[in-house]
Amino acid sequence: MRTAILTFLLFIAVFLQSCFKEEEMVTPHPMGELQTATIPMTETYLNQVYFGLDSGKIISTIVKTTYDLGFECSKTGWHIILNTSNFMKAVDLGLVPFGEAYDTIGLKMLFDKSDGNGDSTAIGEWFVVSGKDTISNNHVYAVSRGLDELGNPLGLYQLIMDSLKNSTYYFRFAPLSGGAGVSGSVIKNQQLNYLFFSLKTGAVVPVEPPKKTYDLLFTQYTTLLFTDEGEAYPYLVTGVLLNRYLAEVATDSTTDFLAITREKARTMTFRKSMDGIGWEWKIYDFKSGFYTIRPNLSYVIRGSSGYFFKLRFVGFYNKDGLKGYPVMEYQLL
Repeated sequence: MRTAILTFLLFIAVFLQSCFKEEEMVTPHPMGELQTATIPMTETYLNQVYFGLDSGKIISTIVKTTYDLGFECSKTGWHIILNTSNFMKAVDLGLVPFGEAYDTIGLKMLFDKSDGNGDSTAIGEWFVVSGKDTISNNHVYAVSRGLDELGNPLGLYQLIMDSLKNSTYYFRFAPLSGGAGVSGSVIKNQQLNYLFFSLKTGAVVPVEPPKKTYDLLFTQYTTLLFTDEGEAYPYLVTGVLLNRYLAEVATDSTTDFLAITREKARTMTFRKSMDGIGWEWKIYDFKSGFYTIRPNLSYVIRGSSGYFFKLRFVGFYNKDGLKGYPVMEYQLL
């Protein structure tokens, strides 16, 4: 009987613990002060800026044209992503000889979805599994490096993945117009979401900071917009992406920003979509040629630390009147 009672009590304890919301496990803390930050993306949106809400600091800044491909670093990860801030795209050419001359005329090139869904990448599933190794399906991919900050094309490459062995990606790349291939490799670092590689320099590029250190990425990125007839088309927008590791966001357009509390945050519905904040917090006025901020749009972010922050945008220009400098107010709840 005593054993049965102890077993029952243990079951109840585990059950109750599993019912606690994730945010209730966070250490109790006082509400923070309202803070303001200006993000220096520059007038041409050349910079990608990583920001940490916990630290209240810019964690790192990277020039967006310095890299092309991202390689997933989680233990079981295998996804390869494009630098969508440059309007990159790719297409599977199939089982064709690597290193010969190809073009993309008549081919539908694909973009990575801006929500961060790993099942919606342009390169997609490039492998077959053989024992403990991931080896190539031997398909060649045509990759457009996209456009620089002034709209100039960055070039076309062909890419073939060879394998993923012992946490290392092996691959080859060459100009799409043909030529000798160059070998590349990327070793996973599980402190990061992705490690990035430049096809231009043939080297790994330090881009994303450790995944537990930031919450927001201010950047251009490619997303799908729709015509008045409902037809989808890819477009380069300027906005904010969430850290895909843990950050979540909820949107509020009815509650006054200053009235949003921790208790209110706990009742909100959060989503993990990377473009949950996105770009629509600002509006472009074609008559004046200026951006204005949507005044009633607020966000509540559950960051990688588990804390709630409320956030709103109050400007898009710096003190000299240059666009590309988002100004936000945020507060720890």
